Amino acid sequence: MKITDCAREMIQELSHVVAAIDDETAEQFVEYILQANKIFVAGAGRSGLMGRAFAMRLMQMGFEAYVVGETVTPNLDKGDLLIVGTGSGETKTLLVMAEKARNLNASIAVVSIFPESTIGRLSNIAVQLPAQPKTGSETGYQSIQPMGALFEQSLMLFYDALILMLMNRQGTNASTMFSRHANLE
Repeated sequence: MKITDCAREMIQELSHVVAAIDDETAEQFVEYILQANKIFVAGAGRSGLMGRAFAMRLMQMGFEAYVVGETVTPNLDKGDLLIVGTGSGETKTLLVMAEKARNLNASIAVVSIFPESTIGRLSNIAVQLPAQPKTGSETGYQSIQPMGALFEQSLMLFYDALILMLMNRQGTNASTMFSRHANLE
């Protein structure tokens, strides 16, 4: 199999997942972001890496956004939003964070393969990305990619699509965002 064949198949898989995202739920997700005082993004493993990239874009748009676990991350309060990216919706460390956020009366948004998961049930809003989970194909969707790769790629696309939606809503452009880009590189 050539690289172009692999990439084409991956793009088809991504298209399948993205086509299944509920537009109304994505709009509600944007509203939660717009209403939040501070935004905290969490995820484990590769999903966490996608979340870090999303938090960076939110910051570049002018939102007060943080990655959970960083030493400069402030406390979470009522009026804040915790965004969790988790394929299973059952990752123990993320579940503890969601429970803590719930106890502090913060809003919780989850992006998961399983919106009915434990974290999904704790959340104010749950977006489903119907990809193959790491452990198999319980979703009925079989990917050619290993483990949770399809979910992680779909998560990044979803996060970037949210950024485009937010840019459109706020009239933000790339030049404005670039003015907040890190300059100590």
